[in-house]
Amino acid sequence: MSDYILTTFDWVPEVPRGYVRDLRVRWALEEAGLPYRVESTPFRNRNAGHFSRQPFGQVPWLADGDTKVFESGAILLYLAERSEALMPVDAAGRSKVVEWVFAALNSVEMASLPWSIFIFSEDTVDTPGRRNLDAFLSARLQHMNEVLAGCDWLAGEFSIADILMADVLRLVDRFDGLADYPACREYIQRATGRPAFVKAHADQMAFYAESDKNIS
Repeated sequence: MSDYILTTFDWVPEVPRGYVRDLRVRWALEEAGLPYRVESTPFRNRNAGHFSRQPFGQVPWLADGDTKVFESGAILLYLAERSEALMPVDAAGRSKVVEWVFAALNSVEMASLPWSIFIFSEDTVDTPGRRNLDAFLSARLQHMNEVLAGCDWLAGEFSIADILMADVLRLVDRFDGLADYPACREYIQRATGRPAFVKAHADQMAFYAESDKNIS
């Protein structure tokens, strides 16, 4: 089997390091023990070649021979078809994983991402729009806290659904947004304590630390 090729930015600012979404793919590849190597594309001066692989100029994308996949959720589903460590083979188990994949991306991240943009920009002004974002996220987190209080992993066994959901919630926790949701915090601790996450996170941080040397 030839190595998968994971492409990410050649450099990013300090703030998003440890949260760039190639981490999700690194994590999945490490969980599954699939061979891969990392290549880079310029963070600055994104060219036509970049947009031909990722039409929004983002990262990551994955190459498997002639097959190219972009969007972290799509990449994880692609990899899950190739490893029982990422998704069970039975129809019921697969269905459970897929529904939680879409819940992480469409229900929880839809609420967490606008909220985190406000936090990143240090916008602390109390406005109706900000209160709406807070309420939207709070509603989603309340539901997730109830779900996670009753299980270790979303689909029974650890899967790509947990990689996505934990990574979505991890960004909220970075800004202490889970203070009132202990089950969510405990879930993140379980997920990020896994050796595959620890390695994937360390590898991403080391990759960008090395890029600083190359730039300087």
